[in-house]
Amino acid sequence: MDFPILSILTFMPILLSVFVMFARKSCQSKITAIIVSSANFILSLLLLVKYDALNTSMQFVEFSKWIESFNINYHLGVDGISIVLIVLTTLLSLLAVIFSDHNLKRPRVYFSAFLILQGLAIGLFSAVDMILFYVFFEAMLIPMFLIIGLWGGENRIYATFKFFLYTLFGSVLFLVALVVIYMQTGSFDLGSWVHYSGLEYQHWLFVALFIAFAIKVPMIGVHTWLPDAHVQAPTAGSVMLAGVLLKVGTYAMLRIIIPVLPEATLDYATIVMGLSAAAIIYASFLAFAQKDIKKMIAYSSIAHMGFITLGLFSLNDLAVEGAVMQMINHGLVSGGLFFAIGVIYNRLHTRDLDKFGELADKMPIYAFVFMVLLLASVGLPVTANFIGEITILVGSFVSSPTFTIISVTGILLGACYMLKLYREMFFKATSNPDIANVKDLTAKEILVFLPLLILIIVLGVQPNLIFGIIDSSVQQILSPYLLQGV
Repeated sequence: MDFPILSILTFMPILLSVFVMFARKSCQSKITAIIVSSANFILSLLLLVKYDALNTSMQFVEFSKWIESFNINYHLGVDGISIVLIVLTTLLSLLAVIFSDHNLKRPRVYFSAFLILQGLAIGLFSAVDMILFYVFFEAMLIPMFLIIGLWGGENRIYATFKFFLYTLFGSVLFLVALVVIYMQTGSFDLGSWVHYSGLEYQHWLFVALFIAFAIKVPMIGVHTWLPDAHVQAPTAGSVMLAGVLLKVGTYAMLRIIIPVLPEATLDYATIVMGLSAAAIIYASFLAFAQKDIKKMIAYSSIAHMGFITLGLFSLNDLAVEGAVMQMINHGLVSGGLFFAIGVIYNRLHTRDLDKFGELADKMPIYAFVFMVLLLASVGLPVTANFIGEITILVGSFVSSPTFTIISVTGILLGACYMLKLYREMFFKATSNPDIANVKDLTAKEILVFLPLLILIIVLGVQPNLIFGIIDSSVQQILSPYLLQGV
């Protein structure tokens, strides 16, 4: 392609957010945001269509000198893993904007923040120069900080500062690791890092980078910011947080830690798999104990992200491809569940599980949508989550049968708390008088859910739509491990 499509995807929503800021009416700000997000989604589909899945090198590369004295360059490029995450980002961004109400406070700032967040996320998934990656990695905090802090719940200030402090601590470690690697390689280019032999301090670098990225996932021990952030965030903010921002951590592990630090990765892989299994079980029990339905789904996200890190550090192609597949699935399913919670919260203004009941009679379409999302979440066959989880578990069993068996227990626990959630919301008798007047899904809400449900089923039936795109990229990243027979 002869035009810089990655730069357009990255900076078009950021630059055009200015037009949203100066819209005369609040409805015009939303319409403008929808138009920009739609254009970016179409461009991402064009990128996907033009991508050559058999080519193992970075494609659509854009390169120019930036800060020559430090060998820092404006270097963008994508492979199969990047592309599927970019398409996921543009889709969820578009749906988040459509779902959002324009009759909220400061709507121009609100919709501008979503466009900026979208552009920064695409820039991160495209960055090959690690300083550029770090700039996007840090800048994404700003719009999400504003989204939670300005349009969140009663405890939004506490949640935003907790979110900011956790991620800032990880960012400092990330920056230190970047400088140490640069001092050895003389470059911030990821390709140079991957092909550099004899990198020193690998174990210390692994610890620094792993903590930085584990906070983003988040993994057990550094996870407490996520439930607070989800509960306080507006619905669309939770969708972007779960569907896009959490993937930054696992993407960075796959893109940076695994190929750049192979010796340390091999030494620490079993520990990470153990932490992943612990996160799956621990978060599942916490989810089961929740009365706030949004917090329940937040802990469910931690458990599902545990499956992804389990697959990544199994270090075999089957498990890693399953982990990338599950990144996409988690974005679709958790995004759909947070949309679903937003729907009922907008009607009843509560997330207390005890205040729900009998919704199956009052909202049959909503009950059907929620059921599909629930079944996908627990990994029912014919849904995309089943494919992702089964490939992760089969691959991880080769590396660690013990942690795989422990992790399978998390699937059973997930079925328990999700079925409990559905029974309490839709079939339990209730004395809440507001239930009697609740309305079913609107046309706008159906429009938001429809592409998510279609993709969940289509990818469950035809998973090669994803595997065919990511296979060569995963093989390229894992080539040092596959050669050693890991």
